[in-house]
Amino acid sequence: MIQVIVDGVVAASLITLGVVGLSMIYNILNFPTFAQGDHIATGAYFALGIVALLGTAGSIAGLSFGWPLILALLCATVLNGVVAVALDKAIFAQLRRQSASRISLIMASFGVALMLRNLIVVFAGNDPQYFSFAIQPALDFGGIRITRNELVSVCVTTVMVVGLHLFLSRTWLGKSMRAVAENPSLAKINGIDVSRVILWTWVIGAGLAAIAGVLLGLVVQIHPFMGFELLLPMFAALIVGGMTSIYGAVLGALLIGLAEGLTVQYLAPEYRQAVSFVAVIVVLMVRPNGILGEKA
Repeated sequence: MIQVIVDGVVAASLITLGVVGLSMIYNILNFPTFAQGDHIATGAYFALGIVALLGTAGSIAGLSFGWPLILALLCATVLNGVVAVALDKAIFAQLRRQSASRISLIMASFGVALMLRNLIVVFAGNDPQYFSFAIQPALDFGGIRITRNELVSVCVTTVMVVGLHLFLSRTWLGKSMRAVAENPSLAKINGIDVSRVILWTWVIGAGLAAIAGVLLGLVVQIHPFMGFELLLPMFAALIVGGMTSIYGAVLGALLIGLAEGLTVQYLAPEYRQAVSFVAVIVVLMVRPNGILGEKA
């Protein structure tokens, strides 16, 4: 059972950063973007391209990566943010100016997702890619097995979630984001630059997606549909935890990850996607706004 919990935590770490970014965009821009999964893929491919230019992912302390991949991750985070801001200026900002409906914004995000996914296929192909081909044996802690890359994924996700909490609760920009999420009109009256908040929301959301993509590439593999395959668990985590709560998104990711771990252990890997649907239905029947969500 402990091994199942560990596997569930690892699975949760791979979707947490993506779903947190999704939650921020939903609460501040008032629509759930289907492109978040594909921002995960673009972030991974940006990092992969930079690693290819550097010639190697490197190696540190027995890990399958080193400083070259860390540098690639930082560059990919910035590039992903630039792409997200450019897409907002070109598409979503225009729709906001025209007071487009939420469904119009959602459908636009669906179109952006398809565009990003197909651009990856055009420039990088369909074949799976890897940051490193080094075989990494699992560490054994009294019968509990976990690879170094999985351990890194859990640690990085934890640090990023704690950092995001401090950012939202301690910094002026973080507090401004919370104010805009609560009431955009009132925030604007009180002198908060809503446009600037929206810009940084895209930057942070896409940056978190890039980190999630690199972690997923380290633990599993890189391919054009990697983000699309995470989209259902991400939305399930968002709904289960509560769409109006970033902390609920983290909790939802953990619960979905644990549920998937139990499914793989006691049923079959093929049912992992189904468990997300079941979790959403069960939670919505008991608590329609999610575990930590509030009425919108």
